[in-house]
Amino acid sequence: MEAKKRIVLFPARFGFFPYMFLVYLILPAFYIAQATGVKRVIGYLLLALFLVSYRQLYMYMDKKIYTFWIGVQMGIIFLLSIFYNPNILFMGFFPANFIGYYKNKRHFYQALAVFAITQIIPLFYYVGNASFGSMIYYLPFFVIMLMSPFGIRSMNKRMDLEKQLDVANEQINQLVKREERMRIARDLHDTLGHTLSLLTLKSQLVGKLAVHKPEQAKLEAKEMEKISRSALKQVRELVSDMRAITIAEELVEVQTILEAADIGFDMDIDKKVSEIPHLTQNILSLCLKEAINNVIKHSGAKCCSVRILLEHGKVEVAISDNGIGISGQRLLGNGLNGMKERLQLVEGELSFTSNHGTLLEITVPIIVKERKEGMAF
Repeated sequence: MEAKKRIVLFPARFGFFPYMFLVYLILPAFYIAQATGVKRVIGYLLLALFLVSYRQLYMYMDKKIYTFWIGVQMGIIFLLSIFYNPNILFMGFFPANFIGYYKNKRHFYQALAVFAITQIIPLFYYVGNASFGSMIYYLPFFVIMLMSPFGIRSMNKRMDLEKQLDVANEQINQLVKREERMRIARDLHDTLGHTLSLLTLKSQLVGKLAVHKPEQAKLEAKEMEKISRSALKQVRELVSDMRAITIAEELVEVQTILEAADIGFDMDIDKKVSEIPHLTQNILSLCLKEAINNVIKHSGAKCCSVRILLEHGKVEVAISDNGIGISGQRLLGNGLNGMKERLQLVEGELSFTSNHGTLLEITVPIIVKERKEGMAF
């Protein structure tokens, strides 16, 4: 059995507000009651039609018929104020409220002009038949009626802007989630890519040494265990709290990995490196990790050096090796693209030269304000 359709007087989004305005119809009903005969009946019919228009205006605000019902209201107020009582002009607050809901600027001013005319004509009519002093009290309320649509229109604009802001915030949240997924993917690549590659090389070496040099194979196997434990620790840190990595921490990790790969390591680090903001340190650490990954996988180098210098409001990082060099095309893979994307967040620049080895240079400006914020942690 189908449930009965519930009759809705006013849209729920307006709450109790539409019902409150109905109180102001008591005064027009009182003035109409003073009439007699057919005039009284017609007056009540017009008041009933006014109630219908009041309800329809709330129901069809976004429809073309909205203008028709505003016209009905203004016409009823005009007739009742002319033929019954001039105080019925105060009903003008009803259409004045609805005029403010026009989104189209031209329609808004057209409706406001018609409203003003339907209020002024009865006013002058009664001024001509009565003393000016008896109607002067109406003028302040007339001004308020003309101004109230602007207030309603301003309120609606603000509400529309808030809705647009909510939509924009939702889109930003989706973009942030997407960027976070991409960041996690890059971090996993940077964290595990070179480690797994190194483990692969080590496992191949163990396989070759197992028969002829078992003792050395055991040493390599222990080295593999050490590397795998380090990788497991990194993954746990990455997944658990995605903590920021400092340059000092990353340099310790870099030294361990390069030693495991039989690549000599030399570093020249500025003592003020700890003053670099945490965000910049995290980004530089990830870039450093990716650069060392490239050295291990592609360079065939025997020695690698890292230099970090702070001067003139910027930090300069240089990673060099004595390997065979890396082609520009190969450098523009996921790793280097990821480095460039990260450096863009801190307005950093990346360049490289490949001649008798590879030199990778990173420059990041250090803004005084950012530095202070970074040191506040």
